[in-house]
Amino acid sequence: MPISLPKLPKRRLGRTNLEVTSLSLGGAGLGRDDVTDDQAVDAVHRAIELGINYLDTSPLYGESERRVGLALDRGWREKVYLATKTGTHPQWRGDYSASGTRRSVENSLRLLKADYLDVCLVHDPESMVPVVAKGGALDELQRMREEGLIHFIGLGVRQHEFHKIAIRTGIVDVILTYLDYTLLSQSALKTLLPIAKEDDIGIINGSPIAMGLLCSVEPDPSDRYPDGERAHKLWCWAQENNLNLLHLAIQFCLRQPLIDTILTGSKNVSEVEQNYVAATAEMPAEIWDQIPTV
Repeated sequence: MPISLPKLPKRRLGRTNLEVTSLSLGGAGLGRDDVTDDQAVDAVHRAIELGINYLDTSPLYGESERRVGLALDRGWREKVYLATKTGTHPQWRGDYSASGTRRSVENSLRLLKADYLDVCLVHDPESMVPVVAKGGALDELQRMREEGLIHFIGLGVRQHEFHKIAIRTGIVDVILTYLDYTLLSQSALKTLLPIAKEDDIGIINGSPIAMGLLCSVEPDPSDRYPDGERAHKLWCWAQENNLNLLHLAIQFCLRQPLIDTILTGSKNVSEVEQNYVAATAEMPAEIWDQIPTV
């Protein structure tokens, strides 16, 4: 008799009304040079088998889009909401013009073997001026939405002020913030998340494990500027209390009701399964009041 696996809860992704799983699959790891096509395809399939229904990739992530396209062939595409980005293709990086946006999205659709994107996010602009300008990226994404090539428009960037500008346009349906809601930092909670929710913007939280610092492996205290030392203190506390830091890091973010889904990058089946277990493991309720401030 097959073992019944815990189901990931689903949450409404803002005004898109997409019902997305609280844990999503980020595609950066799938495009790495040390990952094979078969490993990437197997990772995507395993994520879908475990119930994950939102997949985020980008032209910036090496071979990721092409490999996701391989994985979503033969009926798998209908099992997930698919998102990619524009503005960071290595050949055309920083091009947020209308023509550059269309070229990037059409290239992504070709690689992904997809007829449409559920979400397309403007990715990591250095300035919002060309993004919101007449004839810029947001204008072109609206045209592509009217054509049915994309369903929803988003922005993925670190700067909270850029997100606020995008929200004020009324065009953006989704934002992707990263590294600013983790066990190490919750700055997005003060400056961004409530504002987005007021406008019913879908909120995706990227890098809940702080670029790998908050995982099951002991972090180097000297790594990643001051965050290495702080992450190491958390890891030691988790060890002393017989807890898994990866589980803590992921479930800490899942507990935030303003966040609709969190993105964890996985490069193979093993990492997909580790993140799924971390998201669904039983945790003592009292620990959330005991975690040290770092």
